[in-house]
Amino acid sequence: MKKISFLIFSISIFSVSLSSAQTKKTIPAQPKAFPAEVARPKLVVGLVVDQMRWDYLYRYYNRYTNGGFKRLINEGFSVENTFIPYTPTYTACGHTCIYTGSVPAVHGIIGNDWYDPETKKNVYCTEDSSVSTVGSTPSSEGNMSPKNMLTTTITDELRLATNFRGKVIGISLKDRGSILPAGHAANAAYWYQGSTGNWITSTYYMKEVPGWIADYNKLKLANKFYAKNWETLYPINTYVNSTADEKAYEGKQSTFPHQLTQNIDKNFDAIRSTPYGNTITLDLAKLAILSEDLGQDNITDFLAVSCSSTDYIGHAYGPNSIEAEDTYLRLDKDFEEFFNYLDKKVGKGNYTVFLTADHGAAHVPGFMQENKMPSGVVSDRDIANKLNAYLNDKFKVNNVVLRSMNNQIIFDHDKTDKGDVSFDVIKSAAVEFLKRLDGFQNAVDIAKISQATLQEIQKKMITNGYNARRSGDIYYVLQPNWFNGGSTGTTHGNWNPYDSHIPLVFMGWGVKPGATNRMHYMTDIAPTLAALLHIQTPNGTVGEPITEITNK
Repeated sequence: MKKISFLIFSISIFSVSLSSAQTKKTIPAQPKAFPAEVARPKLVVGLVVDQMRWDYLYRYYNRYTNGGFKRLINEGFSVENTFIPYTPTYTACGHTCIYTGSVPAVHGIIGNDWYDPETKKNVYCTEDSSVSTVGSTPSSEGNMSPKNMLTTTITDELRLATNFRGKVIGISLKDRGSILPAGHAANAAYWYQGSTGNWITSTYYMKEVPGWIADYNKLKLANKFYAKNWETLYPINTYVNSTADEKAYEGKQSTFPHQLTQNIDKNFDAIRSTPYGNTITLDLAKLAILSEDLGQDNITDFLAVSCSSTDYIGHAYGPNSIEAEDTYLRLDKDFEEFFNYLDKKVGKGNYTVFLTADHGAAHVPGFMQENKMPSGVVSDRDIANKLNAYLNDKFKVNNVVLRSMNNQIIFDHDKTDKGDVSFDVIKSAAVEFLKRLDGFQNAVDIAKISQATLQEIQKKMITNGYNARRSGDIYYVLQPNWFNGGSTGTTHGNWNPYDSHIPLVFMGWGVKPGATNRMHYMTDIAPTLAALLHIQTPNGTVGEPITEITNK
C-alpha cells in the first residue's frame, strides 16, 4: 500500500514539474529594448589654434577664465602627449592631417607651397585656376579649392554618411585653414580677403555668398577694432610669463600700445596680426551657426574653425613675448563667449568640440642666445647658392639645384639625367656638403632613407612627410632650435617637440572628463571622431581611435 502511495506521489510531483516547465516555455520572452537610432551629437566643432604650442595650455593657466581653456581642460579630456608624426610641420600639412587622419606621403599636402617636378612650377596648397572669387572683387585670393588634397576628410565622410544632409562649413582667416578641413564635399568654406576686409569663398562652392555673409562684409568690423588700438588686457607689469615689452629680436613695432587707427579703411589685412583677427573669426562662426541652423536637428553638422592670428603674432614676436601672452588671454575670453553661445544655441551636452593645433613654434634664436642656449637660423637661398657653387666646382654642373624649400633639396632632373656624372654621385656629394654647414645636424638621400644613420623618430617623420610625386630629393635635419628664417620673430617646420608637440582636448557629447599621458598622434584625431560618430574613417587614414576619451 505504501509503495502504491509513493508511486502516486512521485507521479504527481513529476506532473507538476512537467506542467511548470511547459508553462515556462509558453510565456513569451519580453523583447529587448534597443536604441531607436544611432546616438550622435547634433554638432561637431573643430577648433584649430594656429601655432599653439602644447605648453600654452598651462603656461598661462592661472590667468585663464573658468569658461575658456580651463573649461576645456577640466570638463573635457586632454590627450597630453599628442605629436605630429611627419615633417616638415607647416600649416597646410597640419590642418590636412587633423582632418584626414593621414600624412603628407598619402594626402599629398607636403607644405604650404612646393615645387612640382612634373609641371616644373611652384604650387600653393589650395590654388585652383579653374575657380574664381565669390563674395568680393575678383583676385587670386579667391582662386582656391581643395583639389590638391588627395584623400577624403572626416568632414567628407560625415557628408557621405548622412547622404549629404549633414552640413559642413569651414571658417578661417587663412584659405588653407578653412578649405582643407572642410574637405571636398563641404557646403562652404569662407576665408578673409585682406585687400577688401571681406569674407570670401570661390565658385568651387557656390555662385554667390549667402545674405548673412554679404551683410557681415558690409560691417567692415576690422575698423571697429582698429579704433580700439591694441593695449594689454591687464596691467603690463602683470605679464610675468613673458620677456620685457620691447626686444630687438621681436621685430618692428613691438612696444605696447600698438597703434592701429591708421589702418582704418586703408589696411584691412593688418587685423590678422592682432588678437582681434581671432575675435572676428569666432564671431563669424557664431553667425554661421545661427544663419545655417547648425546643430538644430538630429543630423550631425560640422563646423571647422581655425584661429590664425596666433600664428601671425607668433611669427612676428615669438612665444615669449607679451604680445603672445596677451593674445592667448584674449583668445581665452573669446572661447568662453563661444562655448556659452554653443550652450545656449545648440545645448550643453548636444555638441562635441575638440581643440588642437596645426604645429607649435621654436623659441626666437635671439631669446635663446640671450639666455645662453644654442640656436640659430639658416636661409634657403643661401643653402641653394652654396650647394650650387660647390657642385659646379666639383662636377662642372651649372645650377643643378633648383630649390631649397621645406627642408628639402630639389634638383633639376633635366640636368642630372643628361650630365656626365650620375645623379647618385651628385646626391652623395651634396649630402656630405650639407652635413658640414652651420646649423645642420644631418642630411639624407630620401631614396636611401632606410640605410640612413638617423634617429628612428626622424626617419619615420621624414618618410611620412615624403610624397613620391611632390617631394624633393634630399632631406636635411637642422640642429635643435635652428630654423629657416630671419633674425626677428620665430617660425616652425622641424621635427623637434617644440614644433611637433600639440594640444588636443575633447569636450562635450560622448566625452568623459580626464586626461592621458599615453603617446598619441595628430593622425588619431579623425579616426577618433569617426568612432564617436559611428561613420567611416577618411580613405587615407593611418591613425587609430583614442579610446580613452569616451564614456563607454
